[in-house]
Amino acid sequence: MAKTTPRKQHIKVRETQMEIPSSRPAFTEDFEEKLSDAQSQLETLQNQRRELERQKLALEDLNHRKQEFLNGQIELSEKFSTAVTTIERELFEMKQEMEDLEQTRSAFAKHLNRIESLNPEAWPKDRLSGELQKSLSILDKAEDEYEQAVSYFTGTRKSSIFGGASYSLGAHQSSSDFHTMLRNGMAFNLPVIILGSLALLIFLFK
Repeated sequence: MAKTTPRKQHIKVRETQMEIPSSRPAFTEDFEEKLSDAQSQLETLQNQRRELERQKLALEDLNHRKQEFLNGQIELSEKFSTAVTTIERELFEMKQEMEDLEQTRSAFAKHLNRIESLNPEAWPKDRLSGELQKSLSILDKAEDEYEQAVSYFTGTRKSSIFGGASYSLGAHQSSSDFHTMLRNGMAFNLPVIILGSLALLIFLFK
């Protein structure tokens, strides 16, 4: 029996078929792209953070300036409100004082004209007693109104017009009022005494 000799079959494999495909370049490109995107997002977040900080500082500065304005507004409003009220009160008092002084001046002017118009030399002898009595009544009325005016203005800013001290208090005020009334009484009684003496002399020697 003839021996069978085994045959060796050679399989030719191409080199290209033996190479394993590599995905490394694609992975590297994808990683670099993701890294670039991450860096871009990080820069965007940092810019946003800086912008938020800037807006926060601007808002804090705005609130600080607003508070300064409100404080100044309140302070100046109180100052001007107090000043306006004080000025209005002062103007009212000054207006009242001016009206009182004008009335007093008018009354004093009338009394002055009446007193200066009295002339005992022109009185008839038969009417001397009546004229003298009427003239004394005029002087008494003028003196009373003068003392009332002095009393009214005593202690006010206009008391110096009548020779008194402004805003005097206590015993000093009482003493001042007494001396003022005494001086005023002497000032008005002196013309009465003189006129009475003159009238008496005229009556006796006519």
